[in-house]
Amino acid sequence: MNVGIDARMLGPSVGGGGLGRYVEELADELASQSHKHRYVLFVKKTAQAKGREHRIANIHWYTLAEQLKMPGLIDRENLDLIHYPHWNVPLRAKTPFVVTIHDLILLEQPRSARATTRGPLVYWLKYQLFRRVLRHAVTASRAIIAPSQYTKDSILKFFPKTDPDKIHVVYEGLTDLAGLNPEPKPSTAPYLLYVGNAYPHKNLERLQAAFNLVRQDHPDLEIVFAGRGDQFYKRAQAHHTPGARYVMNPTDEQLAQLYAGAHGYVFPSLCEGFGLPPLEAMSFSVPVAAARSSCLPEILGDAAIYFDPESVEDMASAMSRLVDDEPLRESLITQGKTQIKKYSWATMAKEIQTIYENCGR
Repeated sequence: MNVGIDARMLGPSVGGGGLGRYVEELADELASQSHKHRYVLFVKKTAQAKGREHRIANIHWYTLAEQLKMPGLIDRENLDLIHYPHWNVPLRAKTPFVVTIHDLILLEQPRSARATTRGPLVYWLKYQLFRRVLRHAVTASRAIIAPSQYTKDSILKFFPKTDPDKIHVVYEGLTDLAGLNPEPKPSTAPYLLYVGNAYPHKNLERLQAAFNLVRQDHPDLEIVFAGRGDQFYKRAQAHHTPGARYVMNPTDEQLAQLYAGAHGYVFPSLCEGFGLPPLEAMSFSVPVAAARSSCLPEILGDAAIYFDPESVEDMASAMSRLVDDEPLRESLITQGKTQIKKYSWATMAKEIQTIYENCGR
């Protein structure tokens, strides 16, 4: 088969974003596992291709240019199939495709959908285009890849006419950041860690409020936020949170150092499609407290303690247990080491390659 991959997002994702990591690991694994098929990467710059067959598509995602120019670039390759690793599928492309839909947060969390730096009219137009493109991705695809059962159920909830057998749950993998052999920078105080963006559904306002409660009994405790430096994090930093530090746009090496030195990891998100950062924390033997929401109990299993993400008090209680309860900490660390073994990029790539083959028949 001749298979294309829209790899414009390829590369380590800044601040815990998973799309770039997903595309990079998928492309690497497919290249190393199989020579049965020809893979063509559509990339924004040659450096992303790492010597693999590629076509330059220097077109940014979520733009009108993506809709107008990508179809011609793709269709002229006469591919059997193309994989879009996100919902932003060009409406006019004729090449058969599979799509990965990581989550439907913009439908499930209206507050995050409205979180924009654009004016009301531009936002409305972009949101209408998003709805149209997403519907096309769901209805016109030969197969849909979902990273969790929760996401599959969410797709069926919002698009109930979809054939359930068309949606394949394929868990993501875990990048070996611990293999970078980081040595944590010396810190004068223990700290809790959050890695990710600051969009409204990430629930950072409640996390900051909960940390303020915890710090009343632990005045030396700090909390570190690591993520993409943007307007959303500027808003988060505007909230007065004593003991908070912000590390913007960290490299993988910096992330590894932060994980290695953390006393605990907190993930308060209201909605996720998979949730890589808490698994990354587990790989560094860091105990995890997470929201009892969306896919997180499915993905983290018994290797985390859970809290109500809409209750500041319940979140604070879980964070305090993460700090004070040593037997609990040891148990979570042990269970975390077992839990992360369930997730492999190599396994993910094998399952996705099988989906390609079935769609090509």
